[in-house]
Amino acid sequence: MVQQVRGVVAHSKGKPVSVETITVPDPGPGEAVVAVQACGVCHTDLHYREGGINDEFPFLLGHEAAGVVESVGEGVSDVAPGDFVILNWRAVCGVCRACRRGEPKYCFSTDNATQAMTLASGRPLTPALGIGAFAEKTLVHAGQCTKVNPAAKPEVAGLLGCGVMAGIGAAINTGGVGRGDSIAVIGCGGVGDAAIAGAKLAGATTIVAVDVDDKKLEWAKEFGATHTINSWQTDPVKAIQELTDGNGANVVVDAVGRPETFKLAFYARDLAGTVVLVGVPTPGMTIQLPLIDVFGRGGATKSSWYGDCLPSRDFPMLIDLHLQGRLPLDKFVSETIGIEDVEEAFHRMERGEVLRSVVVL
Repeated sequence: MVQQVRGVVAHSKGKPVSVETITVPDPGPGEAVVAVQACGVCHTDLHYREGGINDEFPFLLGHEAAGVVESVGEGVSDVAPGDFVILNWRAVCGVCRACRRGEPKYCFSTDNATQAMTLASGRPLTPALGIGAFAEKTLVHAGQCTKVNPAAKPEVAGLLGCGVMAGIGAAINTGGVGRGDSIAVIGCGGVGDAAIAGAKLAGATTIVAVDVDDKKLEWAKEFGATHTINSWQTDPVKAIQELTDGNGANVVVDAVGRPETFKLAFYARDLAGTVVLVGVPTPGMTIQLPLIDVFGRGGATKSSWYGDCLPSRDFPMLIDLHLQGRLPLDKFVSETIGIEDVEEAFHRMERGEVLRSVVVL
């Protein structure tokens, strides 16, 4: 049965969002309808509102979510009504060239629902990252639903749907941080602090947090930072080298995504170290580096898409670690809000007042 629910919609570039009536169709083959319980307010949603992703307005925002499967379409076997799931935007296809060569983390043809959710007028909506979870219910591809332990709180579990997974994965999956390693993380918002938490989980012994905001540096300590550097007050490259026997860190994660932070990361790593770019740059940004430095420093520079995660592998594991008290996902939740408070949550995020505002439905 077609349902009408409330959802947060961005109608045009840079304009405030509004709560609208959304029509959600019955799930078709391979699809699922999920009753959303919680959804984090991620910077990517703000990028959508600002037209920074594309111009396919109107957008149904929200993508960092957890909820309960309400119904499934024909051919769905991995999840069933009643399952507690985290929504993901990497429903791997299994047949593209990346999947065929055993690297589904790079899947080039991820699955989304084929039917459209619409405004009450019938106008089709573009769901953010193929999810659209600032809504009481949403229609997704069943592969976007990852079943996890229902003992986890929805407002905590949903954060793995984007930012926290991106940060943890940038450190562990992309950067390969391991026991005894050193890591520096530039930018200590939600993604950066998740990278710090991931590095601690993996056994890194020197974990350096870099930011321009002392409040954020204090937050970083709560997730496992062993040292902090305010880069407005101290040369961060020199300071990181001093903390790593003059060598630089084994891994440096750029969780900001600007030319100046990437260059900082490049020079702050050890000669054979790894730079991981997980902060999302804007399309017009460019960077210049002396080619001899790129050649002479060896190592690797990598970008991290969604923390190079596989939701079916990583989400259940990380939820279990959280429930065991080994991964403090609850510390990322600065506040819980209602669906009508998303616009103000964007402003608090821009002012750096929160790690994550989470919409609870």
